[in-house]
Amino acid sequence: MNDNNSGLGCFLTLLLIGLLLGSVGLGGLVKGFFILLALLLLTPVIAIFVFRWWLQRKLVQDQCPACGYEFTGFAGTNFECPNCGERLTDSGGHFTPKTSPGTIDVDAVEVSVQQLEECNDG
Repeated sequence: MNDNNSGLGCFLTLLLIGLLLGSVGLGGLVKGFFILLALLLLTPVIAIFVFRWWLQRKLVQDQCPACGYEFTGFAGTNFECPNCGERLTDSGGHFTPKTSPGTIDVDAVEVSVQQLEECNDG
């Protein structure tokens, strides 16, 4: 003898779901589903805008004072120029060389031999 009452189990499951929806209220359940769906769709969009706003405040784009290479770095951090390796830091939206205390920054000037001879003759 085959006791196959899968149809009865399916009917009882549907009956229980119907009773549950009737007692809770179908309108509240549908509204809750749509609110959850709206939150799932809006949260990534809002998160992208917040991340972009934060990133724009934290990034600094300027030229390296040593070689003139333009690149982007994080504000308030120490980093190296990707082109020449100069140690740099951010100071108010511009890159400045990060030097050790007691270091004197000197700009070298190239002097030609002809200029030296003119100075010695005169």
